[in-house]
Amino acid sequence: MYMWCGSGSVWRMGPEWIVVLVVVVLLFGSSQLPKLARSLGQAQKEFKTGMDEGAKTDLLKTDSTDDTETKA
Repeated sequence: MYMWCGSGSVWRMGPEWIVVLVVVVLLFGSSQLPKLARSLGQAQKEFKTGMDEGAKTDLLKTDSTDDTETKA
């Protein structure tokens, strides 16, 4: 088990990443990898957009709650 404690620890995890990459290529095939990467990128973008929208909604709810409490 490796701990994430600095820039040198990334290089110690190299062989595991190579094995993971080989398994992914074997499972999905080299022709499917660009499609897989594209869909993962789109999912990440949608997730970030949703998180930003949720944060804005929470901020608006908090602001409106603060306004009603100060008026009362």
